Amino acid sequence: MRSATFPPIRVEPKVRAEVEAVLRDGESLTQFIEEAVVAAAAWRRVQAEFVTRGEAAIERWKREGGGHTVDAVMDGLQTRLDDAKRRVAKRAGR
Repeated sequence: MRSATFPPIRVEPKVRAEVEAVLRDGESLTQFIEEAVVAAAAWRRVQAEFVTRGEAAIERWKREGGGHTVDAVMDGLQTRLDDAKRRVAKRAGR
């Protein structure tokens, strides 16, 4: 398969200098840009998959009518907090 090229991009001289300053020994600007583009594309793919999974989970939750009310969750958290405080107080009172 033949290789393809990205269109050239214009940047301020300061930006180019900053990028060139962080190149590793033997690394070219082209290699750096290719690596950055590939990494950015992979990250966006991961983000898109995350959103897709989240949307599917929301739809599943709606279909199943499940979930907990805010009040139930807050009551459960308050109970856990109260229990933890009692355990700490009990240890301190030994």
